[in-house]
Amino acid sequence: MRKSGWNLFVDTGGTFTDCLGRGPDGVIHRCKVLSSSALRATVVRVPDRDRLLLAGLPSLPDGFFRGFFLAWPGSDLPESRISESEPIRDGVLITAALPKSPLPGGICELKLDEEAPILAARVITGTPGDRSLPALEMRLATTRGTNALLEEKGTPPVLFMTSGLEDLLVIGDQRRPDLFVLDPKRPLPLHGPVVTVDGRLNAAGREIEPLRLGELDRTARTWLERGFSTASVCLMHGYRNPRHEQTVARRLVQIGFSHVSVSSDLAAMIKIVPRCETVVVDAYLSPIMDAYLDAVDHALGKGRLQVMTSAGGLISREAYRPKDSLLSGPAGGVVGTAAVARSIKSTKAIAFDMGGTSSDVSRFDGEFDYSFHQVVGRASVFAPGLKIESVAAGGGSICGFDGRVLTVGPESAGATPGPACYGAGGPMTLTDVNLLLGRLDPALFGLPVFPEAAQKRLHQVSRAICEATGRLMKDTSILRGFLRIADERMAEAIRRISIREGYDPSRYHLIAFGGAGGLHACGVASALGMKVVVHPRDSGLLSARGLMEAVIERFAEEQILRPVSEIRDRLPVLIRLVGERAVDAVANEGVDRGMIDLRFVRAEIRFAGQEATLSIPADRADLLVRRFRRQHQVRFGYCPAGRAVELVALRAVASSRRPETGGTESFARRASFSPTGSLCVRQPVTACRRGAGNFSGGADRSERVRREEVEAGDVLRGPVVVQDRFSTLYIENGWTGVAGDQGSIRVTRERRSVSWSDELNHAESDIVALELMTNRLVAVVEDMGELLKRTALSTNIKEREDFSCGLLDAEGRLVVNAPHIPVHLGAMGLCVRTVMEKIRFRPGDTVVTNHPGFGGSHLPDVTLISPVFSPNGECCAFVANRAHHAELGGCRSGSMPPDARTLEEEGVVIPPTLAASKGKVDWTPVVERLTHGPYPTRSLEENLADLDAQMAANRQAVMAVEKMIVDMGISRFARFLDAMAERSADLVRERFTERKSGVFKASESLDDDTPLNVAVVIENERIRVDFRGSGGVHAGNLNATPAVVTSALLYVLRLLVGKDVPLNEGLMRSVDLTIPHGILNPRFDMDPAACPAVVGGNVETSQRVVDLLIKALGLSA
Repeated sequence: MRKSGWNLFVDTGGTFTDCLGRGPDGVIHRCKVLSSSALRATVVRVPDRDRLLLAGLPSLPDGFFRGFFLAWPGSDLPESRISESEPIRDGVLITAALPKSPLPGGICELKLDEEAPILAARVITGTPGDRSLPALEMRLATTRGTNALLEEKGTPPVLFMTSGLEDLLVIGDQRRPDLFVLDPKRPLPLHGPVVTVDGRLNAAGREIEPLRLGELDRTARTWLERGFSTASVCLMHGYRNPRHEQTVARRLVQIGFSHVSVSSDLAAMIKIVPRCETVVVDAYLSPIMDAYLDAVDHALGKGRLQVMTSAGGLISREAYRPKDSLLSGPAGGVVGTAAVARSIKSTKAIAFDMGGTSSDVSRFDGEFDYSFHQVVGRASVFAPGLKIESVAAGGGSICGFDGRVLTVGPESAGATPGPACYGAGGPMTLTDVNLLLGRLDPALFGLPVFPEAAQKRLHQVSRAICEATGRLMKDTSILRGFLRIADERMAEAIRRISIREGYDPSRYHLIAFGGAGGLHACGVASALGMKVVVHPRDSGLLSARGLMEAVIERFAEEQILRPVSEIRDRLPVLIRLVGERAVDAVANEGVDRGMIDLRFVRAEIRFAGQEATLSIPADRADLLVRRFRRQHQVRFGYCPAGRAVELVALRAVASSRRPETGGTESFARRASFSPTGSLCVRQPVTACRRGAGNFSGGADRSERVRREEVEAGDVLRGPVVVQDRFSTLYIENGWTGVAGDQGSIRVTRERRSVSWSDELNHAESDIVALELMTNRLVAVVEDMGELLKRTALSTNIKEREDFSCGLLDAEGRLVVNAPHIPVHLGAMGLCVRTVMEKIRFRPGDTVVTNHPGFGGSHLPDVTLISPVFSPNGECCAFVANRAHHAELGGCRSGSMPPDARTLEEEGVVIPPTLAASKGKVDWTPVVERLTHGPYPTRSLEENLADLDAQMAANRQAVMAVEKMIVDMGISRFARFLDAMAERSADLVRERFTERKSGVFKASESLDDDTPLNVAVVIENERIRVDFRGSGGVHAGNLNATPAVVTSALLYVLRLLVGKDVPLNEGLMRSVDLTIPHGILNPRFDMDPAACPAVVGGNVETSQRVVDLLIKALGLSA
């Protein structure tokens, strides 16, 4: 950075642009402008026709606004050019030719025809709109590319793709974004036309078909003539050998394409779908980002522009690629968090950045945690980035009541209309909740606020609750309920980046920032058992602070994809070379080699066949495997013996040396202070006034203090609100804050952590507690699925995600599921109940089965069932998962024979079998089944690896649920499970009550004319579903089981409900189901050779049963 002159640090978000500036004298200046390149102000008065007095603007010199335009949001009035401006005591006097005299209190915007970072630079430096900026350097983080991607406002490139793969991105990974939408809209790829490229490499990168460029030239020129000027090139196996891709790219540049993105330059890694998406995204965003950065660069004149990447490092304008900075704004906050952590001598910090629409969390352990695969919207790209978890909970999250429970998000009010208190007709949001509780000072909003509009929305919610429940709930209870639900959702995001990764969040400092982070920090910390919250100076501008602390940084990576045992002798050389490449890349940015640090080299390692890797420090090549096995055990709860360990890649990070700044922040309390209410500060106390609202934690009133009035050593006992222009800190009752000598406030908990049971007891109403419980249990089963996917070997599990996880009550009824495969989930309850009739479960047991006669579907779907016991030995619940194994024997490889006539021909049949007893795993009985018989498995090792993964997923869930039972007690836990099921049952009853009573019939037939019939009888709130008249036992493999039919019915009932509730068996509480013996209910015994085949029934017949029910209920379009 410049030692003299101005240095600016600008973070441009979707709504606001934050800026910190260090002047020639070293003084730090701050500002926030609208990202539409405007400043918002309020009309105070109109002295005459061409002049008006505005309030709410920063202090700026005479004439600053000359050349700006005056605009009126929400109005069709034309803009007026400002000819003069003068700051006076009451505000800023503006001279402009006004088309109409505005009313006092109206909102206007002062706009400039320049990008928002340049407006921020003018505000910081005091440079009027009609003058050039002084010499300065700018570091910029921006979501411009991210927003263009989410809003699909980029430029579709021509995609040049290997012949035969033209529809690669149309097909994608085949996942539906919403399982319960009858008319899913397939999103179109971001690219434009596809041009096929003749020529092919094999998997080793050797040419097997030479390139033919003649037809490519003609087609490319045609698209050029039609207005396409950007291109992306992705060829099969181009990551192995870039020669074909580079040849095509050179030709495209020669014939006139202005920009060409090439996969071997940007993402030289295996997996063609994300590799192709990466180059398409890069080319899609290049025109808009080039225009944006060029405009900023041009306005800077001779100043230097650097851009932050998603990994939190800086790159020059020349080296910038759009795919590398999609998360640069959140990355700035993480870098700022690290700076705060270093200033308080902490090596364990969790960043909590709460904005308007979402919250971002990440973990810092003295070094950053990286991810090399980023997902933004529906785009997936290979690019290094800081590992950041986002949750749709922010100040604009909509708060409501769905008839049964309070809800928060995921929908947001956005900037328009915004929260209800903005007065533009918006819904109730978390911002309104905090305002009505007195946690926000309307005087410090920076724009007009209308608390009465928020109160009106609250009354609407209260009235809806009363109408639905017959009970009048206190306003403060409703507001506290919204806060607890929001806090729990954000706490769950932190659990995903801490507990899920094997880290205890209670040992970390919570660094809270963003406009709303400080408002919820104590609540989130309490939910996690965290003891310390730090709210830094400039917490509302911390991403800009991160830019100030950032360094030039480069990554180097080498894909290996070899067993460690085969390259053990070469490892030290490979590690050294990848580190040297990272250092060279930083040196190429003009950094002196003596000022470059090789921060680390890490090895991405996994067991051979797994999808996910663990990142292991590579400073000791001889310890890689030992460290990997230890981390696998900690992270996943098991470590399989005898399986080969694979080195996927080596990655190195080098950076310019970070300058020492700031020193250690002291939080020493002042020797002399005296208490005043809940606020302990110096005498005299002038900064405080009572808040008007009620607060959680039992306090009725709170103190308020302006942040700029607080000095080092001041002590603030909750409940107290500390607010500045850019953010607010709310210190809850039972927490105490101390101001540091660098402007941070450290808040520590004085009371014990609030337990899960306490949280539910404090909820005051089941409409709050039920939502809290649902969110927590859904997180448990989602974590099951995540662990299973990361550790399994089968492609069906790790890539196709053909698995499901669920939680069942003590009677074996499905209550909670993750959004996995409906045909699995609906069958789980019947499977568990049938197995319970055969086996008496004990603590530590796990049963495995795939038998269709015990609630199975087809044989590749293997189910593991584990009970959950209370400390006194009472069975309280079950967890189960079902996963599709790629091979399980049978007369044909893959265990899906189309011509099978008996179950024996389809594969190995596993009746309910104990795989673990009293916690000890023993696969011997299962191995015996898998390896004997007429058609044994062809992939025993893969089967056992997948079973290990399923077992680990169940054990993780058992431990999580056991802890909940200990915290809240058996009876309360059981009551909540029943309430969750009853919530679904009520919704079904409502839907059928809305329909006329009667008999609704439908008929279908399979391709071989086998009939399927159903009669749905609706009698008030009860429903009878009768499949009599359907065909007899099928001679082929199209037989379905009652479990499959139940799954189909549950799925259709969930479609009928049309609300986001867990797919559970509460949906069946008002349903009587009749399935006669036949194709939908064949008989099974213990001799597989005497049982009918079922593999087609699970995939073909089940779909027709769904069609049949949709037809009967009239749900189709």
